[in-house]
Amino acid sequence: MLSISKSFEFSASHRLFRPEWDERRNSAVFGKCSNPNGHGHNYKLEVTVCGELNPETGMVLDASILDGIVTTEVIDHVDHANLDKDVAWLEGQVTTSEVIVEAVWKRLTAALKSQCQDTVALSRVRLWETSKIYAEKVSGLERSLR
Repeated sequence: MLSISKSFEFSASHRLFRPEWDERRNSAVFGKCSNPNGHGHNYKLEVTVCGELNPETGMVLDASILDGIVTTEVIDHVDHANLDKDVAWLEGQVTTSEVIVEAVWKRLTAALKSQCQDTVALSRVRLWETSKIYAEKVSGLERSLR
Protein backbone atom coordinates (compact mmCIF):
# COMPACT_ATOMS: atom_id res chain seq x y z
CA MET A 1 0.00 0.00 0.00
CA LEU A 2 1.36 3.39 -1.03
CA SER A 3 0.02 6.88 -0.57
CA ILE A 4 0.19 10.23 -2.29
CA SER A 5 -0.53 13.56 -0.65
CA LYS A 6 -1.30 16.98 -2.04
CA SER A 7 -1.68 20.27 -0.22
CA PHE A 8 -3.94 23.20 -1.00
CA GLU A 9 -4.37 26.68 0.41
CA PHE A 10 -7.46 28.81 0.77
CA SER A 11 -8.56 31.88 2.68
CA ALA A 12 -11.91 32.00 4.41
CA SER A 13 -13.77 33.66 7.23
CA HIS A 14 -16.09 32.25 9.86
CA ARG A 15 -17.50 32.80 13.30
CA LEU A 16 -17.65 30.21 16.04
CA PHE A 17 -21.05 30.57 17.65
CA ARG A 18 -24.31 28.82 18.32
CA PRO A 19 -27.35 30.93 17.39
CA GLU A 20 -29.44 29.46 20.20
CA TRP A 21 -26.93 30.79 22.77
CA ASP A 22 -26.72 34.40 23.86
CA GLU A 23 -23.61 36.50 23.17
CA ARG A 24 -22.32 35.99 26.69
CA ARG A 25 -22.33 32.19 26.46
CA ASN A 26 -20.85 32.22 22.95
CA SER A 27 -18.08 34.48 24.16
CA ALA A 28 -17.43 32.29 27.21
CA VAL A 29 -17.16 29.12 25.11
CA PHE A 30 -15.56 30.39 21.89
CA GLY A 31 -13.69 33.47 23.12
CA LYS A 32 -12.48 35.95 20.49
CA CYS A 33 -13.48 33.47 17.76
CA SER A 34 -17.13 34.37 18.44
CA ASN A 35 -16.62 37.98 17.35
CA PRO A 36 -19.97 38.99 15.75
CA ASN A 37 -18.10 40.22 12.66
CA GLY A 38 -16.22 36.96 12.30
CA HIS A 39 -12.54 36.44 11.60
CA GLY A 40 -10.45 34.84 8.89
CA HIS A 41 -7.71 32.30 8.33
CA ASN A 42 -5.30 31.31 5.62
CA TYR A 43 -5.95 27.59 5.74
CA LYS A 44 -3.74 24.78 4.46
CA LEU A 45 -5.50 21.56 3.50
CA GLU A 46 -3.53 18.33 3.09
CA VAL A 47 -5.22 15.35 1.44
CA THR A 48 -3.72 11.85 1.32
CA VAL A 49 -5.02 8.90 -0.65
CA CYS A 50 -3.70 5.37 -0.61
CA GLY A 51 -3.83 2.44 -2.97
CA GLU A 52 -1.77 -0.05 -4.88
CA LEU A 53 0.88 1.06 -7.32
CA ASN A 54 -0.35 0.89 -10.89
CA PRO A 55 2.45 -0.99 -12.69
CA GLU A 56 1.66 0.71 -16.01
CA THR A 57 1.79 4.29 -14.73
CA GLY A 58 4.01 3.93 -11.67
CA MET A 59 1.42 5.95 -9.71
CA VAL A 60 -1.16 5.33 -7.02
CA LEU A 61 -3.21 8.14 -8.55
CA ASP A 62 -2.28 10.83 -11.02
CA ALA A 63 -1.76 13.96 -8.90
CA SER A 64 -3.72 16.03 -11.42
CA ILE A 65 -6.79 13.85 -10.81
CA LEU A 66 -6.48 14.36 -7.06
CA ASP A 67 -5.99 18.08 -7.64
CA GLY A 68 -9.14 18.27 -9.75
CA ILE A 69 -11.28 16.37 -7.26
CA VAL A 70 -10.19 18.43 -4.25
CA THR A 71 -10.46 21.70 -6.15
CA THR A 72 -13.95 20.94 -7.46
CA GLU A 73 -15.35 19.39 -4.28
CA VAL A 74 -13.75 21.68 -1.69
CA ILE A 75 -11.53 24.59 -2.72
CA ASP A 76 -13.96 26.13 -5.22
CA HIS A 77 -16.57 26.25 -2.42
CA VAL A 78 -14.47 27.59 0.46
CA ASP A 79 -11.83 29.89 -1.00
CA HIS A 80 -12.59 33.54 -0.15
CA ALA A 81 -15.91 32.46 1.35
CA ASN A 82 -17.67 33.01 4.62
CA LEU A 83 -17.85 29.40 5.77
CA ASP A 84 -20.99 30.03 7.82
CA LYS A 85 -22.96 31.78 5.09
CA ASP A 86 -21.55 30.77 1.70
CA VAL A 87 -20.88 27.02 1.97
CA ALA A 88 -24.09 24.97 1.82
CA TRP A 89 -22.44 21.78 3.08
CA LEU A 90 -21.32 23.56 6.27
CA GLU A 91 -24.64 25.30 6.89
CA GLY A 92 -25.99 25.06 10.42
CA GLN A 93 -22.75 23.77 11.93
CA VAL A 94 -20.18 25.40 14.18
CA THR A 95 -17.35 25.75 11.66
CA THR A 96 -14.47 24.52 13.79
CA SER A 97 -11.55 22.93 12.00
CA GLU A 98 -12.77 19.55 13.23
CA VAL A 99 -16.22 20.06 11.70
CA ILE A 100 -14.68 21.26 8.43
CA VAL A 101 -12.38 18.21 8.26
CA GLU A 102 -15.32 15.86 8.79
CA ALA A 103 -17.34 17.57 6.05
CA VAL A 104 -14.38 17.56 3.64
CA TRP A 105 -13.81 13.86 4.38
CA LYS A 106 -17.41 13.02 3.45
CA ARG A 107 -17.26 15.01 0.20
CA LEU A 108 -13.92 13.58 -0.89
CA THR A 109 -14.83 9.99 0.02
CA ALA A 110 -17.90 10.17 -2.20
CA ALA A 111 -16.04 11.86 -5.07
CA LEU A 112 -13.12 9.42 -4.99
CA LYS A 113 -15.48 6.45 -4.97
CA SER A 114 -17.41 7.89 -7.91
CA GLN A 115 -14.39 8.90 -9.99
CA CYS A 116 -11.78 6.28 -9.07
CA GLN A 117 -13.90 3.15 -8.63
CA ASP A 118 -12.20 1.85 -5.46
CA THR A 119 -8.66 2.07 -6.89
CA VAL A 120 -7.73 4.50 -4.11
CA ALA A 121 -9.14 5.40 -0.72
CA LEU A 122 -8.97 8.52 1.34
CA SER A 123 -6.30 8.03 3.97
CA ARG A 124 -5.96 11.38 5.73
CA VAL A 125 -7.37 14.90 5.68
CA ARG A 126 -5.45 17.50 7.68
CA LEU A 127 -6.56 21.12 7.94
CA TRP A 128 -4.13 23.70 9.28
CA GLU A 129 -6.05 26.66 10.68
CA THR A 130 -2.83 28.46 11.62
CA SER A 131 0.82 27.44 11.53
CA LYS A 132 0.39 26.15 15.08
CA ILE A 133 -2.84 24.14 15.03
CA TYR A 134 -4.52 21.61 12.80
CA ALA A 135 -7.33 19.07 12.87
CA GLU A 136 -7.19 15.79 11.01
CA LYS A 137 -9.08 12.64 10.27
CA VAL A 138 -7.14 9.48 9.52
CA SER A 139 -8.46 6.24 8.09
CA GLY A 140 -7.41 2.91 9.54
CA LEU A 141 -7.58 1.53 6.00
CA GLU A 142 -3.83 1.39 5.40
CA ARG A 143 -3.31 -0.75 8.48
CA SER A 144 -6.20 -3.08 7.69
CA LEU A 145 -5.03 -3.70 4.11
CA ARG A 146 -1.47 -4.67 5.04
